[in-house]
Parts: sequence; C-alpha cells; structure tokens
Amino acid sequence: MTPDRFFSLILILESRDAVTTHDLASALGVSLRTITRDLNWLRDAGLPVTAQRGRYGGVTMLPGSSLDLTRLTPSERDHLSITGLDERQREELDSSAESRRALSKIAVTRAGRIDGLLPLTEIVQVDSRPWLQVRADGAAPASLIGPIRRGRRLRIEYHSSSGVHARDLLVDPYGLLAKAGAWYLVADCAGAPRMYRLDRITTWNEVDDPRRTRENQTLATVAAALVEQWEHDHAIEVSATIDPTQLDRARRVLGQRLVERGGHGTSATGHAVTIRFRQLEDVRTLLPFGSGVTVHDPAEARARLHDLATELADHYAPPSMAPS
Repeated sequence: MTPDRFFSLILILESRDAVTTHDLASALGVSLRTITRDLNWLRDAGLPVTAQRGRYGGVTMLPGSSLDLTRLTPSERDHLSITGLDERQREELDSSAESRRALSKIAVTRAGRIDGLLPLTEIVQVDSRPWLQVRADGAAPASLIGPIRRGRRLRIEYHSSSGVHARDLLVDPYGLLAKAGAWYLVADCAGAPRMYRLDRITTWNEVDDPRRTRENQTLATVAAALVEQWEHDHAIEVSATIDPTQLDRARRVLGQRLVERGGHGTSATGHAVTIRFRQLEDVRTLLPFGSGVTVHDPAEARARLHDLATELADHYAPPSMAPS
C-alpha cells in the first residue's frame, strides 16, 4: 500500500456497505491485482476488511472498525491524505517525511507477516517524470502551499509558451495540480479558469486579499474541466497515413491527438489516421517521422511540412564546392 491510494481506499470502504473489487479498481484507476494487494495490506495492518462472493457480496469493513488515527499527528494526517503523488512529488511538497511516518505508524502490525512476502513499498518505485526532463526552474510547489492554504490571491509574473515577454497577472488560486511530470497552479484569472506551469512563474507575491473563486467550484472540478478541454481542443485536423513500423512510436509521441480509423482505412502500406493539432505550426511534431508519416490534407499542413523540411535540408546542406 502506498500513501497515494491509502486514504481513498479507506474512504470508499467506510462510505459504502459493500463494494466490488472491480468498482474499487475503477475508482482508484488501478488493476484488480493491485486492489487485491492493497486489501491484503489493510488486513495485515489489522483492519477488519472482509470479502463476500456472490450477487450481493463485495468488500466491506466491519461496523465500528473505523481507522484509528489517534497515533498520528495532525500534520501526518494532513499529508497522508494527499492522493495521487509519487515519492518525488511528495518531496517537492515537503511532505515525503510526514507521509512515510504516518504510514509506518499505521502499518506497525505488519512486522508479523506469515506469508513471507516483501512489502510492496520495498519492491515498487514510482517516478512520473518524463524521460530526460531537466530540473524545473520557477516557483517551487512547496513555496506556494502557504499562501494557497491561507486562501489569498496571488500576483504572478508568467512566461507563456507563446509569449516573449512575461505577463503580470492577478489570480485566485484553487490549488496545485501534478500532471504528466509537471506542476501547475490552477486558478481563476478575471473570473476565467486557467492552468499555469510553475516552471514558467518567475516571481510571485501574496496579495493581502482573500481569493475570489467561483461559487461551487473546487480544485478537483476546475482541474478536471481544464484537462479535458486541453486534451480535446484542436484547431486543425490532419489526415495522414502512418507506416506500420512507426505506428507504436506515433501512439507514444502523439497520444490522444492520434485517432486511428481502422477498418477500411487500414492497408498493408499504412494505417489511416487523423491527427488533431491545436495550431498549424504543431505539424512540425511529424518531422522526426520522416517518410514514415504521409500527410494527405489539408493542403496548408502539407505546405507547412514542405517548408519546414526544406529549411532543415538547407540548414544541413554541405557547402558548395568553389570552382578551381
């Protein structure tokens, strides 16, 4: 059991009479094997978790068996309740030590295991950072926790990916989001929801005014809406064919931007796909594939790829031989 799932699992079991392992796995975004191991962890830690087969069965916690947190300090309880973070992200929030101490107190009875299996925490390591990621500059996650918990407005200096100059913004923060190895500040700016990468926030100051977030909106609801919008928004759809040897690589690089047509759109020479880009300039993402990706339309996408390829060829062209 790891801290990122512990409290979520406990809250689900305490809030329902019975829940299937399939429902638990779906709620926590893990496999059935992982849920089984987590439930065994709870039993080994002394929690009376039972499983009943059959139509009206499911996983339950015996009445009156609520988790005893009296041995934990308030800070340990608070940090342990943060879900979805790996060890590195907990360190960035200065919460790693608190989480480990809390979990070790709860699992103190595990020393008497009789199955001889090693604890999962000794054999599983999680690192959600992308490969070859450089150390991020900008605001540290831990440095923003205080102002956000005090419910204050923030004035930030932010360098967007498309802008040359930094912008001075007054924002109303909901909290921090760890997504795909990066940290984001989720906040309203002039009443509109936004996500700001922390490594692009060069300076920030706490404003002596309470935050003015929208009614009935929380970090979870705002972050979910922003992530869904970012993943599905696109300004241009490119029709293309991908060489079969490049398809797996394209899936990894393009992710949800790649829509495979399948069926009649697939042949021995390639897979017919649609690739969604936020703007025309993003087609440069296809350059590393070379002739492994053939763009059919729109015409402006083909033209832009032609120009980019020509610029690249000219840049690396050998120097012309001077006449003797």
